[in-house]
Amino acid sequence: MFIAAMTAVLVAMSLALCRVILGPTIYDRILAINVFGTITVLFIAVFGFLTGRPEFLDIAIVYALISFIVTIAILKFFEYGDMGRGGADRDEMDI
Repeated sequence: MFIAAMTAVLVAMSLALCRVILGPTIYDRILAINVFGTITVLFIAVFGFLTGRPEFLDIAIVYALISFIVTIAILKFFEYGDMGRGGADRDEMDI
């Protein structure tokens, strides 16, 4: 049963990669990368269960947190053009 789940996860990962490559806009591609990261977390968790290593669940949780932070950072970069503070805060910080 879990082998079928792993196969389905791998198919979903390949479909997400196709959306990353074929996405019409940058936001579609970023969403596909986020979906790929979520599916990767599921893959790591199921793989850890199949191999009998529960510590893989900790790795999956860390990967999910990193994936979330990277997605937010990429979206901020494409929205504002840099990773610094926004307009009003930047003027107040310059002394």
